[in-house]
Amino acid sequence: MNIIVFGPPGAGKGTQSKIVQDNYKLKQLSTGEMLRAEVASESTLGHTLKAIIAAGELVSDDIIIEIIGTCISQPECERGFILDGFPRTLPQAKALDVMLSHMSRSIDHVVVLEVDNDILIDRIRSRIDETGGARSDDSEEVLRNRLHVYETQTAPLLPYYEAKGVLRKVDGMLPIEDVTAEIESILGAP
Repeated sequence: MNIIVFGPPGAGKGTQSKIVQDNYKLKQLSTGEMLRAEVASESTLGHTLKAIIAAGELVSDDIIIEIIGTCISQPECERGFILDGFPRTLPQAKALDVMLSHMSRSIDHVVVLEVDNDILIDRIRSRIDETGGARSDDSEEVLRNRLHVYETQTAPLLPYYEAKGVLRKVDGMLPIEDVTAEIESILGAP
């Protein structure tokens, strides 16, 4: 089973992806972790990535797709995978589909955690009050920017996956256990 989890920042994508990984024995793939692992491997691609990152540039879609393809072809992804944080744009989604089709695979479910932006902003304010803003991304301004990026770049992917018949919406405002239960009702029993 191959899954993509979407939702704005703070919606609980990472939390739910970890639960699905554990319950369904799938591999959660984080683009950031994959990039760091490739750099650490000191492969030819790793050296290229290190130079791109050191220059403060964005890694191209082609390179990201290549890294994801390499990860997906590993034995740990044999049962399936969960993509959290990718794709972010329509060209990335289309490139992912092409790459998966060459591997005789496809995306089975796209789970969207729907949340209220005002409540997300209230959550970040509470976290700032509790922690004193200890995390570098703990600011209302940063969250508002990340929400804007999600709405303008990633949310437009939803109709693409809806047209493919794989889009599943989940109320991300529910307690964690209830969100998990909704996701499990979509995926079937683990």
